[in-house]
Amino acid sequence: MNLLESLGLQTPVVQAGMGGGVAGGELAGAVSAAGGLGTVGIAAPDRFAAELQRAVAAAGKRPVAANLLVPFTHRAHIDACITGGAALVVFHDGFPKHWITRLRTAGIPVFCSVGSAAHTRRALAAGASGLVAQGVEAGGHLVADRPLAVVLPEVLDAAGGAPVLAAGGVADATDVRALLSAGAAGAVAGTRFLLTEESGAHPEYKQRVLGAERTLRTMLFGMGWPLAHRVIPNALTDRWCRGSDLGPWPVRGVNRLGAPLSRLMPLGAVDTFVGLQRATVPMYTPALPVAGMDPAMVDRSALYAGETIHRIHRAIIPAAEAVARLTP
Repeated sequence: MNLLESLGLQTPVVQAGMGGGVAGGELAGAVSAAGGLGTVGIAAPDRFAAELQRAVAAAGKRPVAANLLVPFTHRAHIDACITGGAALVVFHDGFPKHWITRLRTAGIPVFCSVGSAAHTRRALAAGASGLVAQGVEAGGHLVADRPLAVVLPEVLDAAGGAPVLAAGGVADATDVRALLSAGAAGAVAGTRFLLTEESGAHPEYKQRVLGAERTLRTMLFGMGWPLAHRVIPNALTDRWCRGSDLGPWPVRGVNRLGAPLSRLMPLGAVDTFVGLQRATVPMYTPALPVAGMDPAMVDRSALYAGETIHRIHRAIIPAAEAVARLTP
């Protein structure tokens, strides 16, 4: 039985679990109801549990996934996935064997995001059911530093038959068809679903993505979590990334030293810190602007987006239409 059959999907289209309020219950539920796999992104545990339940209810009898960023994941998130009806859990930036074991014991398959054969072997050794091969073209938090065309065959070879989803540069049905032909079990799209009516991203953020001419891979937004991120430019990157897209080396150094703080910092605290961010002080969390925030935050936080900005039809559309446009 392949991944589509085991999960009961109508189409091999997976919505990326964009955290911080972008991929909440409304978006994930709409994607799943349309036949794809909607994914609820990580948030503070209580909010995450509520959004997962909302998505499951909106999806009817169709499956809903959950995406957990390992440095910010707590036991309450795992409990919510088990009691809330998650059909699949994806871990990003880590391979937490104890949580993988607990979820799989509860009957929930677990995938891990990987960017290399070495990552793949570590994920499988930790008990992962499958992998998400990520290319550097992807928006948001990057575990990869090479294009998907290089990463995917490497991961497939190391996967030993375990199902592999492909993420990065997925804009339309042609991309999905090509990835399936290359051996992927399905395709993960992020930016296409960011630009939907159900997405929780701030409206001005969406408009900035629609009008952006380029993306950059940076480490400017890593306070407490020193991963590289792909974003579109705003006032912060214009000020601090002139010499290098990655950002000033002292800022990168502070972010690396502060990495252990991510395991102590509640997600609610990240939301508080983002409101204090200013262009003059280069200490930026990985938080992003969501609906309801002051529009000024669009120039004071990370605007995640992938390289697909150059190929996505310039419009905000319903999630169901996005699923249709991605379906081969």
